[in-house]
Amino acid sequence: MKIRKLGAIDIGSNAMRLLINYVYEEEGKAPIFNKTSIVRMPIRLGHDVFIDGSVCENNIERICDAMQSYALMMKVYDIEIYKAYATSAMREALNGKDVIKKVKKRSGINIEIINGKTEAEILFNTELGDFINDGKTYLYVDVGGGSTELTLLKDGKVFTSKSFEVGTVRLLENKVEPHTFDEMKKWLQENIKNEEIELIGSGGNINHVYKYSGVKLGLPLSSLYVKKQYQIMQTMTAEERMQNFNMKPDRADVVVYALEIYNNVLKWSHAKKIHVPKIGLSDGIIRTIYKDLDR
Repeated sequence: MKIRKLGAIDIGSNAMRLLINYVYEEEGKAPIFNKTSIVRMPIRLGHDVFIDGSVCENNIERICDAMQSYALMMKVYDIEIYKAYATSAMREALNGKDVIKKVKKRSGINIEIINGKTEAEILFNTELGDFINDGKTYLYVDVGGGSTELTLLKDGKVFTSKSFEVGTVRLLENKVEPHTFDEMKKWLQENIKNEEIELIGSGGNINHVYKYSGVKLGLPLSSLYVKKQYQIMQTMTAEERMQNFNMKPDRADVVVYALEIYNNVLKWSHAKKIHVPKIGLSDGIIRTIYKDLDR
């Protein structure tokens, strides 16, 4: 058996993550992907970028420190190859290219800024197929700190996709344009029409809600449950969410905005359930790397 050791770094608007993944290869058998380690750093780039347009000096230092620690971890794990991708906040940061240069100089890690379309494509390199029935239509909803990616899947293939500049940190900072939700609603109505669909949710917030829902692993959440959780969490302070749902501080202050987005999408699409496979961009990065290695 051969073991491939791969790394994926996802630099989002609310946090950044390093995923260490081992891939077990054996002749005549499908590769097995093992999530060996995941390290999340609570560096909220969206707070800087969505308000001031640039990443502040303090957070530049924190990013460099985080990337140095990631570089050391990958060295210890003897990582064969890695990719580091930055999304919404870094896309919009006026000093994004300068930040990338500093990170490269300090840690040796090369960060690539990707657009919403590429982000969606990477997400579909995950094990999403395990949750898709070819006879059904699905709406894949990836809620991040700076943007939400909506992708309509028909017959197991991407039918259409669109990125909207509405995310949890952007809502927290009151930096979402008033017309954005209207545009999202119109897009859903135009593309779904009267078709019966099911949602697939992606992102740390829906994963956390699913974890504490009591629903058996693999089964979907109902739209009524998501609506009820949204209503409950709206009545709580961030501190109360931390205590009642065992949330990190930088999850507790944005989870209600994530539920607002999911609740709206469920309502406008008339979907009755949402699957939560607990996969994200870092998983897609690993699969993308492996596909490239296999060529």
